[in-house]
Amino acid sequence: MVPAGYIRIGLVLAAWAASETPALFVPLYSASTALDGVDGWLARRLGQSSRFGAWLDVVVDNMGRGMLWSLLFEWGWLVSALEWCVFVCNHNTRGDHWKNSFTTSPRFIRAIMANGFRTPLGTWVVSGLHCLPLWLYGCQWDLLTRWLYLPSWIQTLGTVLLGAGRLLALSAEIWCVWTHIEYLTSDEEPEGKKN
Repeated sequence: MVPAGYIRIGLVLAAWAASETPALFVPLYSASTALDGVDGWLARRLGQSSRFGAWLDVVVDNMGRGMLWSLLFEWGWLVSALEWCVFVCNHNTRGDHWKNSFTTSPRFIRAIMANGFRTPLGTWVVSGLHCLPLWLYGCQWDLLTRWLYLPSWIQTLGTVLLGAGRLLALSAEIWCVWTHIEYLTSDEEPEGKKN
């Protein structure tokens, strides 16, 4: 894994420590999220991709979002718990190539996962996953008004669009957990592990 992956761990931990100081928290958390968009690509370009790197990438994602959801709401741990459950299901049965292992999934799931989320629908879903908690943090601290001068209708629209993206992610997460349960209760090989 390229150093960007390790830097993300430090950024998430620093963001956690600065959670009560938005002027520090937002740039630290945002930098970690931005690095998530390039660390895998960079690792592949430099020939440094690995199963460990693919695993650690999702661990850092879940750690950061779990931290943020738990800061936002008392029930935020539920979102984090579901994301960790999906992580276990996907990485246990699909391995480090989990993003490309949905070829026989329902059309909707394939559309979300297509090209490693690099489609309009996939981008919407990933935006709901990564951006919604930060957007909500901005709403709670009134940063969208004080820093970005966004009118309330744009804040509401952003919340609705990102929330819808997160709900689309939820539908895919539920499908992943359900198929893993089916796998655990059957004798068949999981999708993506078949030769």
